[in-house]
Amino acid sequence: MNNYDVIVVGGGIVGAATFYKMQKRFPNKVMLLIDKMDKLADHQTGNNSGVIHSGLYYKPDSLKAKNCVKGRRELVKFAQEYNVAHDVCGKVVVAADESELTRLEKIHAVGMQNEIEGLERIGVDKLKEIEPECKGVGALWVPCTGIIDFREATERMVEVAQGIQQKSKVNLGEEVLDFETDGSGTIVITHKSKYRADKLIVCGGLQADRLAKKDGVKLKEKVVGFRGDYYELEDHAKHKVKNLIYPVPNPDFPFLGVHFTRMTNGEIECGPNAVFTFKREGYGKTDFDLNDTLDALGYSGTWKLFFSNMSFGINEYRRAFSKRLFLKTLQRLVPSLTMDDLRPGRSGVRAMLLNTKGDTRDDFRIETTDRSIHVLNAPSPAATASLAIGDYVADRYAESFS
Repeated sequence: MNNYDVIVVGGGIVGAATFYKMQKRFPNKVMLLIDKMDKLADHQTGNNSGVIHSGLYYKPDSLKAKNCVKGRRELVKFAQEYNVAHDVCGKVVVAADESELTRLEKIHAVGMQNEIEGLERIGVDKLKEIEPECKGVGALWVPCTGIIDFREATERMVEVAQGIQQKSKVNLGEEVLDFETDGSGTIVITHKSKYRADKLIVCGGLQADRLAKKDGVKLKEKVVGFRGDYYELEDHAKHKVKNLIYPVPNPDFPFLGVHFTRMTNGEIECGPNAVFTFKREGYGKTDFDLNDTLDALGYSGTWKLFFSNMSFGINEYRRAFSKRLFLKTLQRLVPSLTMDDLRPGRSGVRAMLLNTKGDTRDDFRIETTDRSIHVLNAPSPAATASLAIGDYVADRYAESFS
């Protein structure tokens, strides 16, 4: 059996950033990063919108707010130092009509509390200068928002970590099945082998709750997956979006709404919507897994979420299967878009730790046991905040185990 000082389970960007930060903080520790996929960042990280979030929306002093702002600044420096494709291009948050102006002002106030640098309330003329095809009655200009290739960032973090400690390893294509207690350590059982970890860190994403329970963490909440579908602009329509255009989010709905994103490869994505998925790792509109479905629908929190967001949920599902309805939503901000401007794009799945009351808006959640640390809830903006989350985990490790 191979022995390691630390085993990190999960090869998304949070796991990679934790591996990197832990290796940087404790260079003499021999570590193993392990993931079931054949390549890093193959679930949430590699299928998200690629946005470097500013920290605009999150409750002041929350883990999301503090780690997003800190993590964003560090992520940009990391990308500059290690030549990761990125662009700090800025975004606009646009009020489509007068009814949204009050919410826009509240977001502005939260952004100022979170010390978002350069944040500015702008009028229609300035909005037209930044995004000529965008229509609105007012907006926020957020110059520190950007775009990045999160897959490349994840790979680079792991490469740098391995350069610090040559004995540390990365095992891909190896699924973790279970954990066993071994004194003060843990036996990690995969479908290929067994490894002993003096200390365990789990960044399980879509499987975070299941892995935590296998490690003996008492957890009432469940992870519920939401699929987000994107469209892309055809080449002839790409001039209609310069960088990033966001709507004013509805505070009653736990997602930011359909937006426009220029990706690092030059493509323009429109989306995502947000629909309950019947398979945690299902990216197709008809994907289904019986165990995942029974697990989610057998949980009271899921039904409370459905009932409290019934009209939103129905509209999201309708848009998922109707290009015309999706276009109608996009036209609120860019009226010149037509059916011919859109082509189907990719999909992503978001893991949300849903509490028993059906609330998905919980803060980042990281728990420590006597021999392990579990990142239980790390939805957006976790990719932006990943390096700060890695520091947070390393702090917990130092406090609890060093």
